[in-house]
Amino acid sequence: MELDFRKNIAVFENIIDTMMAGVFTVDAKGSFVAWNKGAEQITGYRASELIGQPCTLLEGENCKGFGSLKELLGDVQTMSRGICNQECKILSKDGREIHIHGNVQLLRDENDNVAGAVGCFMDVTSLVLANQKIEVLQRQAATGYAFEQLIGNSDAMREVFRQLKLAADSDVAVVLTGESGTGKELAARAIHAQSARSKKPFLAINCSAIPETLLESELFGHVKGSFTDATNDKLGIFEVAEGGTLFLDEIGDVSPAIQVKLLRVLQEREIRRIGDSKTRKVDVRVITATNRDLKQLVNDGKIREDFYYRIHVFEIRLPPLRERKDDIPLLVDHFVRQICTKNKGQVTGIAKDTLDVLVEYSWPGNVRELRNAIEHACVTAADEDRIGYFDLPRDIRGDGDTPENSPQLNDEQLSERARIVDALRQTGGNRTKAAKRLGTSRVTLWKKISRYGISVD
Repeated sequence: MELDFRKNIAVFENIIDTMMAGVFTVDAKGSFVAWNKGAEQITGYRASELIGQPCTLLEGENCKGFGSLKELLGDVQTMSRGICNQECKILSKDGREIHIHGNVQLLRDENDNVAGAVGCFMDVTSLVLANQKIEVLQRQAATGYAFEQLIGNSDAMREVFRQLKLAADSDVAVVLTGESGTGKELAARAIHAQSARSKKPFLAINCSAIPETLLESELFGHVKGSFTDATNDKLGIFEVAEGGTLFLDEIGDVSPAIQVKLLRVLQEREIRRIGDSKTRKVDVRVITATNRDLKQLVNDGKIREDFYYRIHVFEIRLPPLRERKDDIPLLVDHFVRQICTKNKGQVTGIAKDTLDVLVEYSWPGNVRELRNAIEHACVTAADEDRIGYFDLPRDIRGDGDTPENSPQLNDEQLSERARIVDALRQTGGNRTKAAKRLGTSRVTLWKKISRYGISVD
């Protein structure tokens, strides 16, 4: 007897469940009605967890279609054509980011009323990540200005890139030195990403941010009952990072007691959890970093000499920003595109005179301070297409004059100052519009604002 798949629902459901693609249906209110095995395998969510629930799993700022499914159900004209070639980035049940690609089609009942929708999707995460990696490599090859997430074209940074590549090609112990904000963690991530361990975990821990009483447990783990609050066994970060890379920042702040235990790991490749009687083998590459003078710490007795020589096999110094000012325009352009574009503002660049101010500034906080300055400027220049002088933080402008402490002005200057204040008031503080109203350039205006101690914040 010939089987009619269209009338045998059980057989039809079995066919759907054998598909590698995720298939789902929602009712007219946007709640899940069906969720096949393929969807379960891709997302980790079982049908029993989603049936009857709103389709919030397929919502998010990165979704183009799936995320507005409930709204689209009310748009009969759009849904009648089908919503094809939709892309969405969602979180799986175990927290992984998954890129999916698929389409949605309207379902109607016998009276031609909207009854819901059916959709299907494929997991394209590996393809998306591969394309992103290719784009990064192509951009780096085209410009030569980057190594992973580090940006620069100065002689100092080219030398850093060369050393990072050498470190990535070996498993040697690396210590990254340099002032705060120079990008030591980014350098550690670059070494890991370029190394043979790149597909394994990269974990970072700031040794100075964790009390010594907790740091040992964080690093090596503990067994149940080993101390008052040890209600369960806990894996240390060394075990979690198995096969990968562990970045220990501010290594100069760890106590001699912790140094002894770290030295054992580095030499013997084994750890012992707190309260445990046995050791456990680990395969982890350790990269350390500090903004302090390790040799001086050795002389002061704060760093053990044997520990110093064990971590100080290959040193890479990250130069402060004041030693690589040629890189500031590159970094500014990168941060403007990264921050301003992400915030969907109108800012697309920076005025030349304002860039000159950034190049001349001493940057005690290094690249981190520069990024924060651009983030501040992207907010204050939201109604402009370019970052200007007064969009920068006051500390960087260095023009904290107020009318009370500004130089004594003559009658003509007082009159001009009053006209500028009035123009700024009428334009809501918009310097471009105020300059046009005054018949002068924006550069001339901000110089006079600074000279006359006018506050525009």
